Amino acid sequence: MGRATARLLAADGAAVAVTDLDQAAVDRVAEEIAADGGRAHAWALDVTDADAVAGVVAEVREALGPVDILVNNAGVSIPAPIGGDGYDGAWEATLAVNLTGHTRLIRACLADLSRNGEGRIVNVASTEALGATAGLSPYTASKHGVVGLTRALAVELGATGVTVNCVCPGPINTGMTAAIPDDMKAKFARRRVPLRRYGEPEEVAHATLGLVLPAMSYVNGAVLVVDGGMTAQNT
Repeated sequence: MGRATARLLAADGAAVAVTDLDQAAVDRVAEEIAADGGRAHAWALDVTDADAVAGVVAEVREALGPVDILVNNAGVSIPAPIGGDGYDGAWEATLAVNLTGHTRLIRACLADLSRNGEGRIVNVASTEALGATAGLSPYTASKHGVVGLTRALAVELGATGVTVNCVCPGPINTGMTAAIPDDMKAKFARRRVPLRRYGEPEEVAHATLGLVLPAMSYVNGAVLVVDGGMTAQNT
C-alpha cells in the first residue's frame, strides 16, 4: 500500500519521500517513480528509533522542502495469544511500530505541517480498528489506538488548519497477506466481502490521495473504510 500511495502521490505532482526498513525496497520505489517522470527520494527508516525519525525528517526537509503531507503507513502484525510466552514482546514491538511510530513522525513534521494551515496527516489503520480477531490483540489494540490518535489530533490540531484523517483497509493483496493461499482468499471474500474479492493496494492509495487533496480541507477526524463492504455486512 505504501508503494502504491507513493506512486499515486508522485503522479499527482507531489515530491515524495519514501521510507522503509529496507533501503533496497524504497530505492526501487523511487526508481519507479523517476521512470514515470516523478520526483522521489528514498530513506531507510526504523520508526521505532526516535533519533532516526528526527534525522530522516531533517534530511527530507533539506532535500525536498517542508513536509506538507504525512502518510503514516508503517505496520506489523504479530499473532500473539494472550497466554502465550511471547506476548509481551509482540505487544511492545507492535505498539512501537503501529502507534508510537505514528506519533514520532507527526511530532517531527508538525512545524512544517502547521506552518501555512494546509497540512495533511493520514494514518493508515485497519478494519481491526473497528472489530477484533482472536489471537491478534496487540495488532487490534494498536489499530484502535490509531483511530483514537487520529480523532484526538483532529481536535487538537484543527485550529492550525492541519487535518488528521484515517484509512482503514480491509482484506487487501499486500505483502502482509501474500502468504495466504489464493483459494483461502477467495473463500474468505465470497463469505465475508460483499464485493466478493480482496482489494488492491491502489484502491487504498486512491482513498489516501482523496483525503489530502485541497478540496478535502473540511474533512477532519474521518475514518474511511476501504474493505469492499465487509464491516457493513458484519454489523
